Order: sequence, then structure tokens, then C-alpha cells
Amino acid sequence: MSLIQCAKLNGHEPCAYLKDVLERLPICKSRQISELRPHNWHHTD
Repeated sequence: MSLIQCAKLNGHEPCAYLKDVLERLPICKSRQISELRPHNWHHTD
């Protein structure tokens, strides 16, 4: 629930945020994890 609220507070649509993060997480390098946090996240198409 906190990820959803943080996404909302940062102006992101929660479903789009979670979908993108869950797709990128398996291929993300450990040094890139901070990019997936709601306040750093940028939606990519």
C-alpha cells in the first residue's frame, strides 16, 4: 500500500507505476534500483 500512496503523492498513476516497475525489476541492475522508487521514477514507453 505504501508504494501506491507514494506513487500518487508523486503524481503517478499507481497501476502504470507498478506495471512498469514489475516489468523492469527482473532485468534491473542493483545500482539502478533507486530509479524505480516513486520519487525517481520516469515512465518509459
